Amino acid sequence: MNLRWRLSHISGYLALGMVREAERELKTVRPEQADLLEVRAAEVAILHAKQNWRRLRAVAGALARRQPERVEWWVTHAYATRRAVSIEKARAILLEAENHHPAEAVVQFNLGCYASLLGELEEARRRVERAVALDPQFKVAADEDPDLEALRRAGGRRRS
Repeated sequence: MNLRWRLSHISGYLALGMVREAERELKTVRPEQADLLEVRAAEVAILHAKQNWRRLRAVAGALARRQPERVEWWVTHAYATRRAVSIEKARAILLEAENHHPAEAVVQFNLGCYASLLGELEEARRRVERAVALDPQFKVAADEDPDLEALRRAGGRRRS
């Protein structure tokens, strides 16, 4: 079976919530193809679905180093790090990502979420406002994301 077809099967299995089947399909990829970016991306999707944060952290971190221009690897690396290690370590990853992607709303938004969770509400407000300015679609996320509950309770505004 060719790789594109195999990757299509993995994607289909994941869309149906059939994580074990997707993982089984990934294991049939030939060893010489295992490090291809599209195969690693499929692995990332499977690890996320399995909530295997430690392994996802390693794979996404390697991808962020390999392709620093792709913001999604940074965000996934930070997300998995948050789950596997700590919010502080996840924030450090996104602060590095910010150097590569200063105008990416998703980086700003996630930094705002982490600041909110750490009780740094002024920083959270500033980051979320920046994210919304970069991409107005983040306004809805700001109104709903549970990570920003403390910010919403504080009114999301500057402290006097």
